[in-house]
Amino acid sequence: MPPIDDHPLRYALANELHARPFPVLSSPGQAAFLAIKHPVDAAKRDRALDRAHLIALLDRHGAPHPPEDATHYTGQIGKCHLKWEQHTEFVTYSAFLDGQAERAFDPEIWEVFPEDWLAAAPGARITSAHIHIANAPKSEAEIAKQIDRWFLPESLAVSQVLDAAAVIAGDFRITPQGHMNFALFVNPKTGPRRIGRVVQRICEIETYKAMSMLGLPRARAISTRMGAVDRDLAALLDDMAGDLAEPDATLGKLLTIAADLENQMARASFRFGATRAYEALVHQRIEVLRETRFQGRQTFAEFMMRRFDPTMRTVQATESRLQQMTERAYRAGDLLRTRVDVDRSAQNQALLESMDKRAALQLRLQKTVEGLSVVAISYYAVNLMVYLTTPLAEQAGISKTILASLLALPVIAAVWLIVRAIRRKVD
Repeated sequence: MPPIDDHPLRYALANELHARPFPVLSSPGQAAFLAIKHPVDAAKRDRALDRAHLIALLDRHGAPHPPEDATHYTGQIGKCHLKWEQHTEFVTYSAFLDGQAERAFDPEIWEVFPEDWLAAAPGARITSAHIHIANAPKSEAEIAKQIDRWFLPESLAVSQVLDAAAVIAGDFRITPQGHMNFALFVNPKTGPRRIGRVVQRICEIETYKAMSMLGLPRARAISTRMGAVDRDLAALLDDMAGDLAEPDATLGKLLTIAADLENQMARASFRFGATRAYEALVHQRIEVLRETRFQGRQTFAEFMMRRFDPTMRTVQATESRLQQMTERAYRAGDLLRTRVDVDRSAQNQALLESMDKRAALQLRLQKTVEGLSVVAISYYAVNLMVYLTTPLAEQAGISKTILASLLALPVIAAVWLIVRAIRRKVD
């Protein structure tokens, strides 16, 4: 093949597909999983703090550092194999320890995360999980016996996964140690890579479940606020059905409500959108496990359907209701604005008609004044002409009365023509 330039991102994009490999684990063993989230605006957090916190842990064990721009890391710290991943809103630490523990869910593995290091974390724990990995007993009854001893039956979920490669169990309750406990019973024929995939899926299910549940407090807070706003909006709509004494004031209230709802939607849109995305990931991760029922017990999918899905529907219903209320407020505002515009148009029309009447009246008054002006000017003009022509009239034997009569019509006509010419010139 002739030489050709590669796109600058070709290798980076290709390597991204292989950037987060599944852990390779053996049975028996343990896994300690920790997810840390910044409490406010986690998506906009300073990610350099995440890396600094990781390096602080690595330095305690003399482990090599990740590259400057790394978003994931794997390495050995002490007896444990560490996996670190940086996500949009959180970071995760997974520690894997091979070998049989002295007892199930032995807290010794958590010593890999020192208390002072945890206290310095740039965020808060959103979830943590302790996974006990054991070889499956030959009898399902023995598996059931151990599961019943470790978990609460009312919330227990158990299933066979990946074509009976393993049995997973958990009750999704926080233990006194502060973790979610899960058990993984591995079929002897199951390889290390498949064990790693199952453990990774369990951690992802728990993490995405916890992250999606963050939408519930926001939904509840918005629902409380929407109750009051809904009452105010309903009252304004009832007022709109009748005669409004102050439509401009009502329009102002409607726009205030619409702006409040729009603000609530803007503040909640990211959280609600993230909840939808995390919910889809929870169901997708469960689906790829290919669950089958174990001794008639509820599966992880059924647990989520009964306990998790109603919460997600609450969030979705709140988001939908908020959207509908916002649209209703804007529609009501548009209707009232149209009503105000129509009322103003009617007022403007009445004002124009009144102005037309005034103009007509002023025109008639002007014509009347012009007529009176012609009479007055003509009167003085006739007297002036009589005064000027009296000597000539006396010589001709014409009296003043007859002279005034003879001059009146021509003078009046001349004055009228002059006034008319002046008015035309002004117009």
